[in-house]
Amino acid sequence: MASLVQATGPAHTRILSIGAARGDLDVPNDDLVGPIDSSDEWIRQRTGIVQRRRASAHLGAVDLAVAAGEEAIVKSGLERSEIDGVIISTISNVAITPSMAALAAHRLGLTPAAAFDISAACAGYVYGVAQGDALVRSGLCKNVLVIGAEKLSDIVDPTDRSISFLLGDGAGAVVVGASDHAGIGPTVWGSDGEKWDTIRMTSTFEEYRSNPGEVAWPTLRQDGQTVFRWAVWEMKKVAQQTLKASGIEPGDLAAFIPHQANMRIIDEFAKQLKLPESVVIARDIEMQGNTSAASIPLAMHALREQHPELSGGLALTIGFGAGLVYGAQVVEIP
Repeated sequence: MASLVQATGPAHTRILSIGAARGDLDVPNDDLVGPIDSSDEWIRQRTGIVQRRRASAHLGAVDLAVAAGEEAIVKSGLERSEIDGVIISTISNVAITPSMAALAAHRLGLTPAAAFDISAACAGYVYGVAQGDALVRSGLCKNVLVIGAEKLSDIVDPTDRSISFLLGDGAGAVVVGASDHAGIGPTVWGSDGEKWDTIRMTSTFEEYRSNPGEVAWPTLRQDGQTVFRWAVWEMKKVAQQTLKASGIEPGDLAAFIPHQANMRIIDEFAKQLKLPESVVIARDIEMQGNTSAASIPLAMHALREQHPELSGGLALTIGFGAGLVYGAQVVEIP
């Protein structure tokens, strides 16, 4: 009887490069306060957001994904034929099928790369890197393009005080490939479906279809206080587990790059982790807003441009949000 051959790959991986694309419109707080009867000061105090980047009507999430992916590919130095996997994390695909990843792969000249979408909202980028890492180390792919891409302005109710002023549009992309040393630590991930309705759509598409004129177009909504407490207290434990699993102490980190949910969450998170002052903390939310699956790579891209000396250092990345789904890794900054 013939022996079955099983794929094997390299022992280590790392992020080879990073790319980003942000919405083309700057939307300051003053443009949004009327429908929610609020003020610029209120939004800044509650969230730390001064403005958010949003995309014009003619720009879709896939356009942002392609732009971010193009930068990551070029900076990787790889031939397009060497990238044989594409993963896009998004809740912004305008069609249930086909996947955004398949279209992006075609537009980026990566055919016949394997391509698929994942839906893990704000934890989606971390989930994508975990899968890219596993695909390369298993030998199933040589190099994987991982993209987080969102156009959340399409699913915002401008009168919803719980979330409308938080959300922005953008995409961040990385190429995951083989390395001669460990560049992506173990992923600590999971979900808490009991709190499924804490960040949710206001209705299902079935409810919208079955009740025309009675049920509004589904938009995002959240229970802000529950999310804040869960993000700070429960995700602190996940971050600590991730550092331990990676064999890393807080003082070994060059940067902390959490999901850009809210500046108050980021600051309290860093305080709870007792990060030393030497650790640079990503605060991209101030000018970008919350971009769900795109927020971590966008924040990493901004930090890399502002602090080129961080390249080669270690960053703790952690995503958390709708589901409630979470994931964290320590990675080497490209």
